[in-house]
Amino acid sequence: MASLLVDREAQLAELRRLFSAGGPRLALLYGRRRVGKTFLLAHAWPRVRTFYFTAADATEAVNRRQLVEDLARWLRRPLPADDFPTWRAVFRLLLGLGAAGPRVVVLDEFQYFAEDVAGLVRVTSELNAVWEERGPRRPRRPLLLVLSGSAIRTLEALDGGGAPLHGRLHWKHLLRPFDYLDAGRMARFGSLRDRALAYAIYGGTPRYLDSIDPSTSLADNVARAVLSPDGEVRVQVETALDQERGLREVAKYKAILRALAAGRRELNEIVQTSGLALDTALRAKLETLVALGYVEARRNHSARRTDPYRYRLADPAFRFHAALVQPFRTELEHNDPRRVWDLHIAKELGAYMGLVFETIVEQAYHRLARVRGLSLVRSWGRWEGLDRAGRQTEIDVVAQLTDGRIATGAIKWNVRPVLPDVHFGHVAAIERLAESGHRWAHAARDPAARLLYVAAGGFSPAFRRAVRASGRDVVLWTLKDLYRVPRRRP
Repeated sequence: MASLLVDREAQLAELRRLFSAGGPRLALLYGRRRVGKTFLLAHAWPRVRTFYFTAADATEAVNRRQLVEDLARWLRRPLPADDFPTWRAVFRLLLGLGAAGPRVVVLDEFQYFAEDVAGLVRVTSELNAVWEERGPRRPRRPLLLVLSGSAIRTLEALDGGGAPLHGRLHWKHLLRPFDYLDAGRMARFGSLRDRALAYAIYGGTPRYLDSIDPSTSLADNVARAVLSPDGEVRVQVETALDQERGLREVAKYKAILRALAAGRRELNEIVQTSGLALDTALRAKLETLVALGYVEARRNHSARRTDPYRYRLADPAFRFHAALVQPFRTELEHNDPRRVWDLHIAKELGAYMGLVFETIVEQAYHRLARVRGLSLVRSWGRWEGLDRAGRQTEIDVVAQLTDGRIATGAIKWNVRPVLPDVHFGHVAAIERLAESGHRWAHAARDPAARLLYVAAGGFSPAFRRAVRASGRDVVLWTLKDLYRVPRRRP
């Protein structure tokens, strides 16, 4: 369960390039809690004099005084905090330190430098004023100042039009959770199926994945950290929204997540299940959850802009908690979590993995396309609805490729090799939708269009014969194909 610096090669290269460029540089790194921002910054410059300060959820005065006191200890010389009563004075101190001072300054949880958005605008105005004082005629001591934090919308706005730091940043980056492959590098189980399941349960948040001990079984890991009432991952998931600064009426956000977990994907369904009013406030809350990465909003492929969105939980850890932890909350309070896993949860994993495995395949295609000479993707989605005869139809993959073709396909979280009926059923569904007037389906039934079939448990010989006989451009992937991907280079 030791922490590892997984992936992040591109971000490390950029941070080190900024420092090596010389002169003053200003950077912004932001992202959800526990995605590894602090860990990344702590390992970016191992041989460089670096001063780190992490702000607390306190008043400006408390953070300002604490920063000066921490800097005094770091410099090992007295700095009376009362001599620096404003942020401008503090920033002037930080940026004006001589050769003995730090060459990198990291101000973490920067959103706490003020108590609201208006206050943060004022603080960054003070920073900008001091930065301006370092005009081109003044000494250009190499210094990299990194602002970091987890209030995504607030920090992203620091570089918005009209914001004090607009145009000042030399680098800005949103650090996202790991995809399935990098998550698998932390969940180093011998079974690829267990690695995929680990992503479906823990998601891509490094902090959650760091709790995994691959020397014990996946079931034991999940029982200990995810199912147990005091398990570290369970506690972090259940309190994540409470710790998101700026979220008011957290109970309403949680009601939306519960509705989504119950399979309510359309706006009216969310309203009926959550008990919330269908108003601009609800839409604003959904937009916030999307911006934070907890929820995703999608339309069918080729949908009109006026068509309604369908919503679903985007973060696998939240999805698993809502779908398979919450329903067994009482059992988990009174029984051994491993027994609840064996009796109930393990039996539900196959159905639960359906949409998660589709997400894994989408991530995999983007990785594999680069290294296997496949056409790149312009847009990726799925389609669900009724054909002309009123028959419910779902297409797992509908992707627009950059070469102008359409790729469609089926994704199966199977144990036994899939049979030819999967191929024949998919082709028949495309034909029905084409006859129903869907233009993308007309393009998808073209012999040149790509078919993508992904089966966790592989394909039967009869299936392979059927797709060969079709004469189509067919890509067949199993779990081995998804996990046999060369490392990306920065």
